[in-house]
Amino acid sequence: MAMLDLHHRGPGPLGIAAGLIYAIYGIEQKHTLFFFLLNAIAFSLLSTVFFLYFHPICLFLESFLFSSSSPAAARFSAGFFGAVTALSAVCLFFAAANFFYSAVPLRYEMAQKMVGSVGDWSSVKTALDLGCGRGVLLNAVAMQLKKTGSSGRVVGLDRSMSTTLSTLRTAHMEGVQEYVTCRQGDVRRLPFGDNYFDVVVSAVFLHTVGKEYGQKTVEAAAERTRVLGEAVRVLKPGGVGVLWDLVHVPEYVRRLQELRMEEIRVSKRVTAFMVKSHMVSFKKPSQHFVGPGEVRLDWRC
Repeated sequence: MAMLDLHHRGPGPLGIAAGLIYAIYGIEQKHTLFFFLLNAIAFSLLSTVFFLYFHPICLFLESFLFSSSSPAAARFSAGFFGAVTALSAVCLFFAAANFFYSAVPLRYEMAQKMVGSVGDWSSVKTALDLGCGRGVLLNAVAMQLKKTGSSGRVVGLDRSMSTTLSTLRTAHMEGVQEYVTCRQGDVRRLPFGDNYFDVVVSAVFLHTVGKEYGQKTVEAAAERTRVLGEAVRVLKPGGVGVLWDLVHVPEYVRRLQELRMEEIRVSKRVTAFMVKSHMVSFKKPSQHFVGPGEVRLDWRC
């Protein structure tokens, strides 16, 4: 498997128009960001209290928890807990910053790289975005179709009707609404025929499938594998698939190899939402021959 270099950054609006990107797409799972920030502030205040009132705290610990002959133990305990709260505050602020960056700017940057990994968009007539969310990747695909003067369209599939409505609004704000169609549906049973799309993409979504069973369970892995098989099924022979996801990428690569996909490429590690992530691209073979006759593979799981 070849490695893609994700560290090359061409010119783009990421740094200049970050505020505009947030204005269009907002932040999903705001409650997680608020959780990190509130806890980081709480631990910061607690560590400040330990720093400002270190001596009174030592006297309190010496009086109620330690004997008067153990002032060193009291000082060690106060210093230890003060250091732990300060370190916790730093870690929580870092987690909040990484989550904030991953929520939109990194998604936007990775969407551009995913679009760029497809290569020739001039022949693309139909594309599918699995778990389109608020449309960062969906609109990037639509913008590429618009740039190439294509008459193609990209379909965004999401399980939530309210999300698809929000996605259509972001497409309108990006000026690509005529290239975008959104549908509500179940990614485990895609409502499309075999060999339907020229390109299938998905960003930070596949790992959420089957989460009701627990991320590390056999049932969840089976559900993710099923979705990957559905993505391959609806992809045309010779079509390209590009996935960016967290944690489970080796599992996807093994499944793609089992399905005999070609040109499987895995990017270098990118930290997103405080865990490792990779981008995987592959091509569905045009045909397979075994002996004198053609063998048509069943892509369903």
